[in-house]
Amino acid sequence: MGRAILMVLDSFGIGGAPDAEKFGDAGADTLGHIRERLRSGAEGEARDLAVPNMAALGLFRAAGDEGEEPKGLWGSAEEVSNGKDTPSGHWEIAGVPVRFDWGYFPNEIPCFPASLIQQIMDDTDIPGVLGQKHASGTDIIDELGEESLATGKPIFYTSADSVLQIAAHEEQFGLERLYNLCEVARRHVDPLNIGRVIARPFVGKDRASFKRTANRRDYSVPPPEPTLLDRAVAAGRRVIAIGKIGDIFAHQGISEVRKGAGNMALFDAMMSAMPDARDGDLIFANFVDFDMIYGHRRDVAGYAGALEEFDARLPELMAVLKPGDLAIITADHGCDPTWRGTDHTREAVPVLAFGPGIAPRFIDRRKTFADIGESVAAHLGLAPGEHGESFL
Repeated sequence: MGRAILMVLDSFGIGGAPDAEKFGDAGADTLGHIRERLRSGAEGEARDLAVPNMAALGLFRAAGDEGEEPKGLWGSAEEVSNGKDTPSGHWEIAGVPVRFDWGYFPNEIPCFPASLIQQIMDDTDIPGVLGQKHASGTDIIDELGEESLATGKPIFYTSADSVLQIAAHEEQFGLERLYNLCEVARRHVDPLNIGRVIARPFVGKDRASFKRTANRRDYSVPPPEPTLLDRAVAAGRRVIAIGKIGDIFAHQGISEVRKGAGNMALFDAMMSAMPDARDGDLIFANFVDFDMIYGHRRDVAGYAGALEEFDARLPELMAVLKPGDLAIITADHGCDPTWRGTDHTREAVPVLAFGPGIAPRFIDRRKTFADIGESVAAHLGLAPGEHGESFL
């Protein structure tokens, strides 16, 4: 038994979800469509996606394409949770599928019940709210950021996910004040079964200079039953959460949180955790830029570049893996940057597992993301859960 390193490339789907039509996503394929656009020359000089390390681990084979003989365990997984949102995907990866339905806000203006906004205002000192609609986080800050600065009113918005997002200026409005506002909002959306309230601080003086900061904070509903993380901590292991993992799991089953501004800073944080993790420990990392910056903004070239940047750093991780270690690359849903709209897409995800001494093998199409968590549990010598089967 060594360590386990679980890496979620947020939104890196590979198409082919059997129930995609139910979600309006039949034909969505994040990886496939990125490659198609690159090879067509639509994003500049015609080329293929340059991810040699993930290709060697079986990425393209997992997606049903031809490729070299993989060097590790390779396959894919389907989601059985009712939604295609971040908590559902991560919780299912950690062994707990979401079988209930989240609450959602309607795609109309205003999208939030007047009673909800009034309850939040009554319990805080905010003079009012702006937005109250479905929107991209960067677009709505461009649209309303200057008015927010002038009036002191935070920006409330949502998406197709079960979420209330609140944007405010980190310096003028105040970061701690924003966090307190989100805590109040969290209490009031609980009866509506909303999955997350997200604090979205930004800085800048005007529309031309507005920029979201790394001080995002998610206020999530706790998972409905113990996850892989809870089981690991209960067994005396450490779970080191990289990026927004701690927030996604409402800080349950988390020993330590390390953050970073952007994928490469998150990779640095993961690498810094490697010498601190002991045998039996779990490092669980989320790489958010794929989803937040490129998927939702439908930026094909940016998504491709981010994948290539991540892939180029994998040899650093491989170099510090010890005999007995297990590393897994996967995703929590799709966000096809060629798809209509700006929301997540229902897709299968890659499952690439590797480490010293792990023999290459096709692990097939897993019928639930929970098989990933159960494989990590088996590797770490933890008792099995109820919702998946190990592929080890």
